[in-house]
Amino acid sequence: MLKIENLHYTYEDGTSALNGIDLEIERGEFLAVLGSNGSGKTTLIKHLNGLLRPAKGRVLLEGKPIERVEDREVFSNIGIVFQDPNDQLFASTVEEDVAFGPTNMGLDPCEVAERVGEALHQVGMHDFARKSIHALSHGQKKRICVAGVLAMRPRVIILDEPTAGLDPMGVHSLMHLLEDLNKNKGITMIMATHVVDLVPLFMSRIAILSKGRVLRFGDPDEVFGDAEAIRTAKLHLPLVAELMHILKTRDQVNLQHIPLTVGEARREILRLLSVQDVVSRV
Repeated sequence: MLKIENLHYTYEDGTSALNGIDLEIERGEFLAVLGSNGSGKTTLIKHLNGLLRPAKGRVLLEGKPIERVEDREVFSNIGIVFQDPNDQLFASTVEEDVAFGPTNMGLDPCEVAERVGEALHQVGMHDFARKSIHALSHGQKKRICVAGVLAMRPRVIILDEPTAGLDPMGVHSLMHLLEDLNKNKGITMIMATHVVDLVPLFMSRIAILSKGRVLRFGDPDEVFGDAEAIRTAKLHLPLVAELMHILKTRDQVNLQHIPLTVGEARREILRLLSVQDVVSRV
């Protein structure tokens, strides 16, 4: 779906943000872009739909350099959700804001209304269509941002720290919404975050950025299996994995692998208890 080749970018003040990024993003996957503050996450995702132009290298959309694709086609295929919903929402009411994209695509009013209703239904905000944007909570605003993107019917959605500022229930609700859109609607998801505990629960692959470069890339088991690389990137393992890693390295517990989720840890602990029970009987 998207291919990034030797991508470089330097800001006007001389800050080097990207220093040779190479990535391939498959159609239908849920990719996490992990990194500490200043690692290049936001700069990278702004290149993926043409908001920024590379100083060197290129971004390909289905094999075609993105700068050669018409803006309307790029924006209808690739939607972006910013970290702060107040940077994205500007209309007086919810339905007016969600309608902005499809209206500017030149669609007729009936088609626009259909898309707005469908998008609001998908994010569970259909009853809020006539509400003022200013009357919404932070979490509700995040959902409306997603609805505005969905109304364009994109094939790719890019999200910059979408869980920032949400309470635990808000994080749970939003992540399950994104998971549903990915698995049941086939939308490719690219999510920049530093919340590592979410990754093994929802994402299929991970790209860890450090100093504008890809430090590690692969599935969660592979990437989180390299604890040293995680620390180099100024991140930490998922909390469950951190505990199990300590048990394995410091306490010499015979783990077959490092579990990343509570469910995996439970199964591994039960396996160990079963083994110990057999040994004690012998």
